[in-house]
Amino acid sequence: MGFRSGPMNPPARQQDAKPFRPGGAGGRFAIAVAAALLAFAAACPRASAQSEPLLQPSDLKKLSVEELMDIDVTSVSRHAEKLSETASAIQVITSDDIERSAATSIPEALRLASNLEVAQIDSRQWAIAARGFNNLFADKMLVLMDGRSVYTPLYAGVYWDVQDTIMEDIDRIEVISGPGATQWGANAVNGVINITTKSAKDTQGGLVVVGGGSELEDSEEVRYGGQLAPGVYYRAYAKYFDRGNSDLPDGASATDAWRMGRTGFRIDADKGDGTVATLQGDYYDGTVTRMGPADILMSGGNLIGRWTRELGDQSEVSAQAYYDETYRKIPNSFTQTLNTYDFDFHHRLPLGKRNDITWGLGYRLEADDITNTPAEAFLPAKDSERTFNTFVQDEITLVRDRLHLTLGSKYEHYNFTDPEFEPSARVAWTPSSNQTVWSAVSRAVRVPSRIDLDLYEPATPPYQVAGGPGVVSEKVNAYELGYRRQVTPDVAVSLATFYNEYSNLRGLQPLNPPAAFPVDVASGLRGESAGGELTADWRVTAAWRLRAGWTELRVNSEPEPGSIDRVSGQSIALDPNHQGQLRSMLDLSAAWQLDAALRYVGPITNRAVPGYTEGDLRVGWRPLPAWELSIDGENLLHDHHAEFGPAGSRREIGRSIFTKVEWHF
Repeated sequence: MGFRSGPMNPPARQQDAKPFRPGGAGGRFAIAVAAALLAFAAACPRASAQSEPLLQPSDLKKLSVEELMDIDVTSVSRHAEKLSETASAIQVITSDDIERSAATSIPEALRLASNLEVAQIDSRQWAIAARGFNNLFADKMLVLMDGRSVYTPLYAGVYWDVQDTIMEDIDRIEVISGPGATQWGANAVNGVINITTKSAKDTQGGLVVVGGGSELEDSEEVRYGGQLAPGVYYRAYAKYFDRGNSDLPDGASATDAWRMGRTGFRIDADKGDGTVATLQGDYYDGTVTRMGPADILMSGGNLIGRWTRELGDQSEVSAQAYYDETYRKIPNSFTQTLNTYDFDFHHRLPLGKRNDITWGLGYRLEADDITNTPAEAFLPAKDSERTFNTFVQDEITLVRDRLHLTLGSKYEHYNFTDPEFEPSARVAWTPSSNQTVWSAVSRAVRVPSRIDLDLYEPATPPYQVAGGPGVVSEKVNAYELGYRRQVTPDVAVSLATFYNEYSNLRGLQPLNPPAAFPVDVASGLRGESAGGELTADWRVTAAWRLRAGWTELRVNSEPEPGSIDRVSGQSIALDPNHQGQLRSMLDLSAAWQLDAALRYVGPITNRAVPGYTEGDLRVGWRPLPAWELSIDGENLLHDHHAEFGPAGSRREIGRSIFTKVEWHF
């Protein structure tokens, strides 16, 4: 009598979803276009690819600390504003930062932002979050790549093992800790990661990168960019890597090696009259080795079109549409095919001298198709989720160049849950040209995912775990206060403090207490997080730069009043109380670079994961402008160490040495 014989309500959201298989039409299209562009590049005369000056890595401007504080960021307000004046906790990882780190993947590059929790789980999986509630299925960070949202509606998180590109093509990564829902919508609860790649105009000529080592055993990249017509530039690339196994606690292999190939293209057209258009696409295919069950298979592709028009007087309109398809097969678990169609429009319209209005609207269709197994099932197996959103934001100048108030809200309507409003109010006060005090009050939501609503274990009655038809959106009310100061032209510091109140957090509610099972997925928890994020940047000399960061965090959760939820912070919040890093970037000469990083992560007490200290080191040598050799070492202080996961199945991350050769032509 203690088991559910079926869903409380028969699945009513089932609709036909167009299935995707590896090598489907979208993927073949992306491959064909990339192959055609590579062939075209090979056939073009060298002069056509170099009608613009070739940008060499050695020519990249080494920004001073003062210039770094004045760079433009777009993730906070969806239009350019100075980093030093934003009313948000934001850090920027530049292309130079990535080049001078030991990072060989996007998750590794995210370690450069000290306001993020970045924990490697095994050879391919990562737990990445900001301001608490990190876990394998972290679901409170919105991640964008060139304007394309990459979270999966399966659990509202990110498959980090398929987020990749040529690292040299990344222009910047803007990392916001704190809600960004007014601009970006649901799931931007604890932060936003916005990854932007370089324009095709900035990647002219050719690039070949070959490397290998102990963990990243094999890596090859090729990219070529040229000019199709006046003002029209392109690039095409291909990439392959083979990563080795993570370690078991005794040092034995965990048998989780993986390999992936990827190809893509980008075309940028700038007519010179304020109109810019972009077309880009990618396709990938990979395999993960497993002990026992068959290998994990993953593939997918995307195609993005974007158009922007400057109307004068800082007014601008832009429109973007993309199609994304993914396929993932985990034997003995499930197979997922997901097709996403997304359209977004926004308009910036300054009114008078005091008001700067940005508004927009968007629509998204996600067609999800799950092939179930006897162990677990998503019911209904096919599901189409539709979302319509609109937002408006007004940046009000109260005192010119001194005091700004930004008010806004986003409205989102779903076909599977209640509509949501996500308002915010932000104030930025610049009492002098070298300092900013800012504060913000925001509300954001994390809408239910398929794992909340549709997961059943086992696949047939009687169920021991059942999706919760009554699950509602998780909500956060966030309060922030921050300060930035340019102490001298060579020294800058920033402090952000926060307090977040969460309600309707996901948990498990027993149907027949005190029996532990069966359980429903329920919105029966509440919680809070509080802390501070401190960063400092010091240009010691023209050739030497230091950057430091420290984060303090406290997270608690408990059942809502009247809830009998059996889950607590022991399983939904896996966060260290403190973490810090120190990075050094030193130019030994015009040809030699020496870069080092030291990071400390405190223990995750509710999973008995010990704290650790690790160090990275990079030596770069550029004997000629077109050639560079680098030797990168990661996790050099220990043979292997644990970062995440329960003790019984925990993987450990080993010391890694990687050698890379770059050729620009």
